[in-house]
Amino acid sequence: MGALPVFRWRLAPDGYATRRQLRALGLRPGGQPVAAQLERPRRRRGPLVAYLYRVDLAVPVRPMTPARRAALERANRARRTCPSCRRDAGYVIPAALGCCVPCAYPDPRGSEGSAL
Repeated sequence: MGALPVFRWRLAPDGYATRRQLRALGLRPGGQPVAAQLERPRRRRGPLVAYLYRVDLAVPVRPMTPARRAALERANRARRTCPSCRRDAGYVIPAALGCCVPCAYPDPRGSEGSAL
């Protein structure tokens, strides 16, 4: 197998797309190998690289099934549930904290403290 064609940033020919661009078109690579790459030069570091796939070989995104939707909802609920107090925080628990903000930083004055 030969080397991949390399294009400069924003100069890729029509018919190639990144994963994000394919997704915006409702497509996915579908198992095809990387067809080319983009390189964006940077100072003092190596270039940024983006892999390109052929649009004509891309396949439609799989439809969301009820089972996949339910699994996704369960996974997102687990990311919002605090392991300390077991409440839904309403946001994704930061990995750096490991629990919701009220559990990570309890109010030293208790619940009767002023809100100033």
